[in-house]
Order: sequence, then C-alpha cells, then structure tokens
Amino acid sequence: MTLPVPPWEQRAPKRRPAKLPLSREAILAAAFRILDAEGLDAVTMRRIADELDTGPASLYAHVANKDELYALLLDQAAGEMRLSEPSAEHWQDRAKEFIRELERVLVSHKDLGRAALARIPTGPNSLAASEALLALLRAGGVPDQDCAWAADILSLYAVAHAYENGLHLLQAGGEEAGIAYVAAIGQYFRQLPTDRFPNIVELAGLLTTGDGDVRFEFGLDLLIRGLASRAADAKRDHG
Repeated sequence: MTLPVPPWEQRAPKRRPAKLPLSREAILAAAFRILDAEGLDAVTMRRIADELDTGPASLYAHVANKDELYALLLDQAAGEMRLSEPSAEHWQDRAKEFIRELERVLVSHKDLGRAALARIPTGPNSLAASEALLALLRAGGVPDQDCAWAADILSLYAVAHAYENGLHLLQAGGEEAGIAYVAAIGQYFRQLPTDRFPNIVELAGLLTTGDGDVRFEFGLDLLIRGLASRAADAKRDHG
C-alpha cells in the first residue's frame, strides 16, 4: 500500500513556461540571435532547436535544410536595407550608397556575408533590392548589359568586404590586434630582398596604409567611375 506524501515533503508541481508556437518566423528570430552573438558557424539546426526548446526534426516542417535557412536569413537581412529612388542626376552617389547599405546590413550580422557567396538572391526582399540597384544604374544611362553584370559585380564587392569585416569582428583581439598585424606585415615587406621584390619593398608603407573603410571607398569609387565612363562612351557612340 502506497503511503501519502507528508505535507512537509510535498512540492508544488513545476510549471514550465508555455512554448511559443513553432513557426518559420520563430526559427529565423532564434537563428538571428545566435548569428549576431556568435557568427554563422554557430547557426545550426540543432542549436536553433535548443534555443526554441524543441527537437531538430520539428524545424524541418518549416525550413527544409540549412541552405534554405541561409537563404531566408539573407532575404530578411535584405529587408533591412534603406533603398533610394532612381535619379539620373545623382545615380553615382545613390549607387554607392546602395553598396554601402548592403555592406552595412551584412556586417551588422557578423559574417552573414559568407552565406551570400555563390548564391543568386531570389527572395522577395533580395529581389526588391536587386530591382532598386538596376533602376539606379539604368537611370544613369548605364547600358543594359553593363547594368546586368554590374549589379552582380557591385553586390559581390559589398559581400566580400562584409565577409572579411565579419571575420574581423569574430577574431580575438578585435581592432587593436588587426592594426598590430598590419603593422607587422608592413615591417616584413620592408625586410624582403629588394632584388626580388623591389616594388613591394618600395611601396611597403602604402600597401599597408588605409583602414578598411578607406579601402572600401576607394574600390567603390573605381567601380562606379568605370561604369560612368562606359555610360559616357555608350552615349557618345549612339549620340
């Protein structure tokens, strides 16, 4: 016969907080929390399931696999971009601002830029961003074929730069360690044999000067000026 539990040994039943209904939105929110704290490598189905207090198998009813998860993360991030209206007069400035905005959004989510490499954007927010960039370039008179290829090249430039910046954010030591590393590289370049590497030795100081933002703006200016030059040539040839 089972005896009753004495009152002084009784425990109130533990009440677990009610789970939020599992959905694609909840999965993405959890994935972004992990991504922003620890980087893309930490974003796994198992880790998201732990975050949501469920099993990994339950996630697959809402997200097919990690590849789809990355696509959804990128598309949601694209929705954070501030997009400008096309302008024939200010197209170069607005095209530059588009690329800065894409880089900013990706860097704000650590190394999310890695997920964008070798991926053609097809989500609604990504398509809206691509449409905006094409409109900016066409408004400036950039030839259509140049627009089509430039949209890819400009975006790739922002993605690659964002990925590198994201890696720097994840590395131990942060900005100070990065500055020390570049200084050490400059010193190493100066010590190379001048008969084999005369240009590297002579330009050692210049090769290692300028922070990431300065170099990003330099490259962006090169790209947009090149497009502007080609647009001017096309206008002259068809004028």
